[in-house]
Amino acid sequence: MPAPEDLLHRIFGFKSFRPGQEEIVASVLAGADTLAIMPTGGGKSLCFQLPALCREGVTLVISPLIALMRDQVRALREAGVEAGALTSGNTDEETEAVFQAIDDGRLKLLYMAPERLASTATLGLLRRAGCSLIAVDEAHCVSQWGHDFRPDYLRIGELKQALGVPLAAFTATADAETRAEIVTRLFAGTPPRSFLRGFDRPNIHLAFAAKDGPRAQILNFAAARKGQSGIVYCATRSKTESLAAALRDAGHAAVHYHGGMEADDRRQTEFRFQQEDGLIVAATIAFGMGIDKPDIRWVAHADLPKSIESYYQEIGRAGRDGAPAETLTLYGADDIRLRRSQIDEGLAPIERKAADHARLNALLGLAEAQGCRRQVLLRYFGEDPEPCGHCDLCETPPELFDATEAVRKALSAILRTGESFGAGHLIDILIGNATDKVRARDHDDLPTFGVGRDLSRAQWQAVFRQMMGRDLIRPDPERHGAFRMTDPARPILRGEERITLRRDTIRKATAGNVIKTLVSEEDAPLLSALKAKRRALAEEARVPAYVIFPDRTLIEMAEARPATLDQMARVNGVGAKKLERYGALFLEIITGALPEPQHPARRRLSGRAGADLYDRLMEAQNRLSRGDNGTEKPLSCPASLIAKIAEVRPDNPDTLNRLLGERRADRFGAAFLTILTEA
Repeated sequence: MPAPEDLLHRIFGFKSFRPGQEEIVASVLAGADTLAIMPTGGGKSLCFQLPALCREGVTLVISPLIALMRDQVRALREAGVEAGALTSGNTDEETEAVFQAIDDGRLKLLYMAPERLASTATLGLLRRAGCSLIAVDEAHCVSQWGHDFRPDYLRIGELKQALGVPLAAFTATADAETRAEIVTRLFAGTPPRSFLRGFDRPNIHLAFAAKDGPRAQILNFAAARKGQSGIVYCATRSKTESLAAALRDAGHAAVHYHGGMEADDRRQTEFRFQQEDGLIVAATIAFGMGIDKPDIRWVAHADLPKSIESYYQEIGRAGRDGAPAETLTLYGADDIRLRRSQIDEGLAPIERKAADHARLNALLGLAEAQGCRRQVLLRYFGEDPEPCGHCDLCETPPELFDATEAVRKALSAILRTGESFGAGHLIDILIGNATDKVRARDHDDLPTFGVGRDLSRAQWQAVFRQMMGRDLIRPDPERHGAFRMTDPARPILRGEERITLRRDTIRKATAGNVIKTLVSEEDAPLLSALKAKRRALAEEARVPAYVIFPDRTLIEMAEARPATLDQMARVNGVGAKKLERYGALFLEIITGALPEPQHPARRRLSGRAGADLYDRLMEAQNRLSRGDNGTEKPLSCPASLIAKIAEVRPDNPDTLNRLLGERRADRFGAAFLTILTEA
């Protein structure tokens, strides 16, 4: 077996290992199951490529992106290593060359996407190739708690068992919860040797800013770094295109990238970014995981990322060469609404949604940090560093104030309204805005009504945002985003502890641009939940979502909040067939419980004038089923007959009696006629 130190220098040209690499290489080389969490740019790929050259057989590398695999294979071949990839992007000639290298016994590293593991032929191929080690890159994708979950990663653990070979898993970002699931999924719960390298990237400067003309902020940031390669991450595809155009208009070389582009266009953008100096890419998060470009000098987020894990991985694409790099992350109320709705509209179970809301809270805590930003970031990953001295908050400390009274007012409003409302309604109470919803619930009589008039609506939103960032309150996904108080908030509410918040973000908070939303802030979480149900039903039926219900129908549901099938039937777009098929399912989302089952004859009357009449006739029948004195032989009418009477509405005894028949007319006729006459 060749010595890894010799191959490190001879093949890869490095004189020595980077910190942490040598121990991980030794573990993998010894055939031990290994889990390594290393920062982006820390040299993860070498930790499985080097052992692959030292060991007998083929090392299977499971990687999530074709671009990443192509780059690594190209680099290995340039270094004289026999490597190949089997991907959907291969030409026939490329695939044939890989198979030939396997048959000749020349191949050392074989790259595959996890999706290929679904093929029944893959296991046989790997056995024929003499697979002796599995390396899993971006291993956090196996975790449903992670930020890039890929269902096909779940097959890797089964493949390891089938081949009976060791497995080495690598990722740049994994909190304790994600690490535990990686162990369960990939290593069948048997703890591997774990290596947790420090998460600090001291060469990366961290900075956040509240949105205040965000396009101009990004353009100014790029202008100060003209000629340097950079990435601007955007939350939507359309924004990548418009921002790239704005950057070009400002004199920058800039392109856009998102998952909706044609494959050839995406490859061309990736190639240009690799080859050209000073190119800026405005992109969704689809871009970057597979880009191995060491000299990206800056990363900006035009919108708030999904979580600290996403943020850390995305900024980690800057400065991989160890030279100084800079970041800027913009955030605002619209970002938070978008990220909350993305969580609520997802199909994840409630507990995962709750965890994702908590992760977003942690990111808000980083955005609204009061001290060294690097400390906040690294403490999230379990480290406790000294202040860095060169993040934006170390350079310009924020203005703080004792916010105990404001926070207590907000917490009081939350508790006095039963932890059943989001920020919009709570702020209306605090500033004394007697909306219809406030008056309908008598919340204008609460002691907290109007106690917060000293702050504007926008400033109260900044307070609530900081409270979420301090994890004093969390949106409850089971109650459509209503705020729930957490345990750390209780001592503050009781007056046992005080709390400090940032005055600068509250003072600067203004109404700003009015954000056009489909519904009010208060109804937005419910609309997200309704969309999630629609999406699940549409996927199950394999039809477009609008076939279930169009947006305007869900919007009306969110605003009207029907509590019964009758009320649901009055919503525009809910016809009889859709009411029968979907009415109860959507009512359960709105009310939290399935409606009482109804006879089909009654359900067909839902929302129509005859529905109430049917209920009254049925109530009278039940009362008289044993006669006036309750001692006669039981007698009843079929539900379909009651429905017919409710629809026809006979207004004289003869017509009613003909419908009922003699016996039923004797028992129910008089009572029914009274009800019909009153109606």
